[in-house]
Parts: sequence; C-alpha cells; structure tokens
Amino acid sequence: MVTKEVKPKKPRVSKAATAKPAKAPKAIKIPKVTSNEKGDSKVVLRIRVRAYESKILDASVKQIMDTAIRYDATIVGPVPLPTEIKKYTVNRSAFIYKNTREQFEIRVHKRLIDIENPTPKTIEALTNLSLPSGVDIDVKMM
Repeated sequence: MVTKEVKPKKPRVSKAATAKPAKAPKAIKIPKVTSNEKGDSKVVLRIRVRAYESKILDASVKQIMDTAIRYDATIVGPVPLPTEIKKYTVNRSAFIYKNTREQFEIRVHKRLIDIENPTPKTIEALTNLSLPSGVDIDVKMM
C-alpha cells in the first residue's frame, strides 16, 4: 500500500479582497465660450455632415463652405472624421451550402465643419441650402 503526502491547502481569498480599488474616471473637457480681446463671446456653429458616398459628401461640404465664404464667415475644416463601417454576415444558403457565408458592409463617411461667429445672414443662407439626398446634417450652436 502506497501512501500519498497530503499538502495543506492554501486558504482561498475572494477576488474582491485582492482587487485594486477602481480609479476615478478622467475629467471630461467641456468646450467653453471664450472671449476675444474686445470681450465678445465666441459662438461656434458646428456642422456635422454624414453620407454613404464620399463623392456626394465632399460636394455638399464644398457647397456649405462656398455659402459660408460668400457671407464672410470664418471656417475651420472640413475635418474628416473616422469612417463608420457596419459589417453584416449572412448565410448564402439555408440547406446544402450552409457553411458558406456572404459579407456585406455599409460605410458612413463623416465630415466636421466649424463656423465661428456666424452672422444671421450666414445662418439663413445655410438653412435655405438644398443638398443632395442621402446627406445627413447635424447643426449645433456651441
């Protein structure tokens, strides 16, 4: 008969006791309204343009910028934002070739334009602008 050595077991410590305390989240920077040398508050009109086709998007951004320049507005941009890619995978067949798949993707191109201290004429001209279908525009006053 062979005897085995029995080692004493280590006491179990819960993960909660050994876990490090969570760090506080970093502070989020909030854009503030700045003032010029004259003391005027700086207002920014932020335009975010989205479309599936980049050519149509660039044409509409050019149209927005031309309209803003015509009314002597200060423009920052266009800033290209990362392209959002949505991928979908589907079965090609339901029965015989069930293991074959087909992949589709939708790309959403984005641009950002800032117009600093817009005049009422500039805002009116931008609202009356007719852009091609398939272009989505978000406008924010900051």
